Amino acid sequence: MSLLGGIRPPIAVLSVLLLALAGITALSLGRVGDDRIPKAVLTSQQHFAEDGAIGMRASIDESVTDLTRTAELFNAAEPVPADAVLDKISNVYQKWLGTAVVEIKSGKLLAARGENVPLTAIDRSKLGDENGLVPRMVRLPNGETRLLSFALLNWPGEPQKLLIASSGLKFPGISLGGFRAIAVIDQEGHVLSQDGIPEPEQVLTDLQREEVAESNKQLKKFAATAAEKAKQHPVKAKEPGSGGFRGVSGSLTGGIYLGDRSLAGYATLAAPQAGEATVATGLGLTVVAMVKVAETPTGTSSMLFGLLAAGALLLIGGITVALLLGTVQRPLIRLFLESRRLTRGDLTRPVGEPKYGEAARIGAALERLRRQLLGEPADAHAPATPARRRFGATTLLAVCGVILLVWSAPLLLLLNRAGDSVVVPQQIVNDQRERTDTLTDRVRRALNEGHADLASVASLIGDRTKPSEMTEVLEHTANQHLRYQSLYVLDADGRVLARAGDDPRSPSGKGPATEPIRVFDAGTEPVIIGTAEVPGRHGAAVVGEFRIDFLNSLLKRPGLGAVRVVDAQRRVIAGNTGYLAFQKLPNGRLDALVAGTNQKVGMSPRPSGVLYRDGDDIQIAAAAPFVGGGAAKSLGWTVVSWQPASGLAIAEYNLQNRTVLAGLLGVTAAAACLGWMYIVVVRPLRTLADQAEALADGDRRTVLYPRHHDEVGAVVRSLELIRQQLPGQQRKRDGATSLAGRN
Repeated sequence: MSLLGGIRPPIAVLSVLLLALAGITALSLGRVGDDRIPKAVLTSQQHFAEDGAIGMRASIDESVTDLTRTAELFNAAEPVPADAVLDKISNVYQKWLGTAVVEIKSGKLLAARGENVPLTAIDRSKLGDENGLVPRMVRLPNGETRLLSFALLNWPGEPQKLLIASSGLKFPGISLGGFRAIAVIDQEGHVLSQDGIPEPEQVLTDLQREEVAESNKQLKKFAATAAEKAKQHPVKAKEPGSGGFRGVSGSLTGGIYLGDRSLAGYATLAAPQAGEATVATGLGLTVVAMVKVAETPTGTSSMLFGLLAAGALLLIGGITVALLLGTVQRPLIRLFLESRRLTRGDLTRPVGEPKYGEAARIGAALERLRRQLLGEPADAHAPATPARRRFGATTLLAVCGVILLVWSAPLLLLLNRAGDSVVVPQQIVNDQRERTDTLTDRVRRALNEGHADLASVASLIGDRTKPSEMTEVLEHTANQHLRYQSLYVLDADGRVLARAGDDPRSPSGKGPATEPIRVFDAGTEPVIIGTAEVPGRHGAAVVGEFRIDFLNSLLKRPGLGAVRVVDAQRRVIAGNTGYLAFQKLPNGRLDALVAGTNQKVGMSPRPSGVLYRDGDDIQIAAAAPFVGGGAAKSLGWTVVSWQPASGLAIAEYNLQNRTVLAGLLGVTAAAACLGWMYIVVVRPLRTLADQAEALADGDRRTVLYPRHHDEVGAVVRSLELIRQQLPGQQRKRDGATSLAGRN
């Protein structure tokens, strides 16, 4: 018999699948939700740390790029004093704690701004090495860490100078909420910078000081563990099939203090593109975010349900398999044995006929053929009854499918539904709000950085700069910063003096706008334009058009759901998924959330998060307006995010999903095995019944070919042998009739 053909393999596979599914059901539908901290909360801490790592990596790389590009712009212009260099840098950028210009050969400090730069940590003799100008971290005597960035100032005929910028390892615009701490650690697990835990002298009571000490102790433990885990390869550290963050990230569970469990997320600084390396990623830094949450045991099921479901499946599966064995397999094997007996010439015993279906028709035909082999004519026996034709193997398979569906359908549609009473942890709502606020600040800072770049270029374009020189500067800026779709210089009458990138899309014939950043509708997408006036050129300005894809890319963060940037009229400007420019938000609840969030609370609006319940539809949403300073503040934008709670790893939804999965597996196993049986057994069996009846009715010309090497094929071979024997029997009868006539 064929390995995959015949009646036995489908029934055997169905039995094995049902047994395996019963075991899976008993285990997976047992105690779901025993974890005192839902997995969704742990995953949220991981995403929070990833947000911090992305923000820090972007800030460090942007800082280094800005310093290098600014030095190159100075090098392309006429020489200026060191004080003028630092003054211009301070006017454009406020990101560095301290800046300095040093003459490399003599080591003389020519100018300095801000806090003292640790010049003694710089070995000037190694600046010419391959990695001599790579940024480095320096530990100050007070224990703080500074990141030093370097750039060269080269003017013909003057001594070479070193431009130095010092910055702290602080997080740019990370919203911590009220109970979260965040830290930057090195490869050994040492905390280089932290925020969110107050100093002991900042608290009033002994209990608060004890809590601060406990928080610092727990943070150091998390830092040591995260440093070890950060040494993994990013691909090996992730679960199969997971994507998103390109570095190493995860979540940690700590101890309990005063009834609250400490949780942490960690993430390494990773490049935005796979396989790339940036200045920040080479520093070996890891971000650790810690929060304390209350434990909420939410056991949503017990072993009893899983055992009952598994027992019901075993009972129903046993009935189904017994039905298939008794009504399909055994009659078919019996026909196979009876047909072989007839081909061997054993015609003494009548053929045992099954009661129903195609097997009954074939059995009746074999009995008629046995009689014909004994000498009876072809029309001496009545054909199969209509009742046998109506109730066939197809009906039996349908009955078996319905029996299995009795178990699967309730799991798919009725049992363990989450309903409208799902408990969504408040920490998830808080994280949605804080992450949205962090994302808002990231978008605002990106636009401010873009405008600062334009101002930096404008400050170096004097009244004597030629258009060719302007074009060179613009092209250099566009190559270093991919946020711009086009860069150009407009005079007061709106004429383009120089440009780089795509053609300008701002309204032609008009002079530069007075707003630092503005938006207008270009028909298919919003056009975001930054403008920086050129000193001494009578109304001329450097204009940069931001790529809308650059803005959209900032919003792509896992675990936030759908994210939209809306303007003051609550029209969509950008998003992380498909959207139409300047369309409204999808529902009135989100529109009201944005409107309410933009109401001032004290000095400025505050971010807000909310949990909506509309029957079984539970949704988490958050909104955060632009509240920081800079050129982008005047836009009046708001970032809003929302996601269904059903997509979170919460106990009730986990149980519902596992229940549905068990039902789907049951339907799949039944459909696969019964469909397999229909194709390889029932359809050939129906054809065989027609062929057997035709042969019994007297069709001796049709040659019967076995199409399958299984029980059905064996019966076909036997029928062909019988067909070949029947003409001999006919000739014997004819000869006997002629002889009787002569006598």
